[in-house]
Amino acid sequence: MAVPPLARVTQKLKTDKIGDVRKEVRVRLAGAEIHRKVKPGDRIAITCSSRGFGGFIDLLAGICDAVRTAGGEPFLLPSMGSHGGATPEGQEEILRRLGVNEDSVPASVRATMDTIELGEASSGAVVHLDKFAHEADGIIVLGRTTTHPENTEGIASGLLKMTTVGLGKQRGAQEAHRNGLWESVRAVPEVTLAKSKIIFGVTVVENALREAAMLEVVPGDYRAFRETDERLLDEAKKYAAKLPYSFLDLLIVDEMGKNISGTGMDLNVIGKWRMSGGEKKPDYRRIVPLSLTSESLGNAIGLGLADFTTRRLAEQVDQQATLINILTATEPGETNSIEGGIPPIFENDREAIEVPMYSALPSGDPKVIRIKSTGMLDEFWISSALIDQTEENPCLTIDGSFELLRFDAAGNLF
Repeated sequence: MAVPPLARVTQKLKTDKIGDVRKEVRVRLAGAEIHRKVKPGDRIAITCSSRGFGGFIDLLAGICDAVRTAGGEPFLLPSMGSHGGATPEGQEEILRRLGVNEDSVPASVRATMDTIELGEASSGAVVHLDKFAHEADGIIVLGRTTTHPENTEGIASGLLKMTTVGLGKQRGAQEAHRNGLWESVRAVPEVTLAKSKIIFGVTVVENALREAAMLEVVPGDYRAFRETDERLLDEAKKYAAKLPYSFLDLLIVDEMGKNISGTGMDLNVIGKWRMSGGEKKPDYRRIVPLSLTSESLGNAIGLGLADFTTRRLAEQVDQQATLINILTATEPGETNSIEGGIPPIFENDREAIEVPMYSALPSGDPKVIRIKSTGMLDEFWISSALIDQTEENPCLTIDGSFELLRFDAAGNLF
């Protein structure tokens, strides 16, 4: 069943941002008296996640500037749990694909999966710390405060989670999940911050375009980390974008991936029921991701949340990298195997879109949307069945005429 013509829609979102991120973080660290924490010759580890959030490169560069001004020698520490296939080489490659290199960030990368055990948290999780972080003279935790695909209240993704899962590497991430992720995210950093050399936390809140909108530098202590995570999560929710439609016959997703969301496609956009059941809100009957981001390095966790996909995406999957992430993130009484499943595969984009369109059995004119990813919702494309809802929403503007999707001779959009 052919997809009807689609028209481009722009969504008015909260998009204020920091003008010069590199300068801002450098000034903030100077104001926090980094020179009192970093002595000449000190080796300072800076955490690097796998998300590539707003201002990521400039944040790393600015932190390096501040460390060097204080007389220290910064180095970058891949801090991404089990991502990259849980190998040093894989985690270094993720950073490279996110744009981290000797020209963009003035510091070397030191990657290891080895950890030091620091004790046991009140959640029961054994606390792990990256070996190179343990050996450093100081650690600066760089994170992003935002909602998590599975959690939007209290504490979600932020400095505490980066301390628990990022600095904990694969072993620490697995311990946290096995003992209840969110209980461990609250408990593990109490041990880590007490027994390590974390001197600062630097956290950013993104706007809806994945640019740095807010930035804070906080002392390296548990109370400061927790208070900041809780307070800035409320701010982050003000920037969060969703699709303003409760029902669709078909959602076409150009690309999914770990740098977009921990579940490849954000459950806050596509519906948490796809993971945990319950009320179908929003009810998007068929979801079809077409490609996997390069930055995912083959980790296609979340693909099982889709209904159909393409041969191209299936061939981008690294089963081992995906499996290690699934096993690491499994919690007691739950299974994440659905995230790693592979839905029916079609040879090209046309088939992967038109067969789901047919299988959705739309009543009347089909309601269809195409998006770039669940992380970029400032613009998308709608079918005419959604005109009324769109025109009634003051934050939406139809920009252009309705046109059919254009496939190449092989039946692909790309």
